[in-house]
Amino acid sequence: MIDHLVLIALILLGFGYWYHGQKVKEIAYRATQAHCQSVQVQMLDDYIAGNGLWLKRDNKGRLRLQRTFVFEFASTGDRRYNGKIIMLGQSVESIVMDPYRVDLG
Repeated sequence: MIDHLVLIALILLGFGYWYHGQKVKEIAYRATQAHCQSVQVQMLDDYIAGNGLWLKRDNKGRLRLQRTFVFEFASTGDRRYNGKIIMLGQSVESIVMDPYRVDLG
């Protein structure tokens, strides 16, 4: 009986972790889209990929999951560049983009 309860609890914890991760990924995706639009580059493939997971303290000292996602973008259409968005909990910590070519013409 207790084995079943432990198994159910583990399954529920796993589902909660997955669901929360999907929510964070959606927030990161929307923030990435908005950032690419604001700097006038094209986000390629409409996709971000998980790249890392760590524990880190926020500015109030609480332990949070820090997730890193990577994406690709283009500025002039002829070359792909890489970018990274770092999420701390459900908040955007930073967005970093490779140096890219700007078409002044």
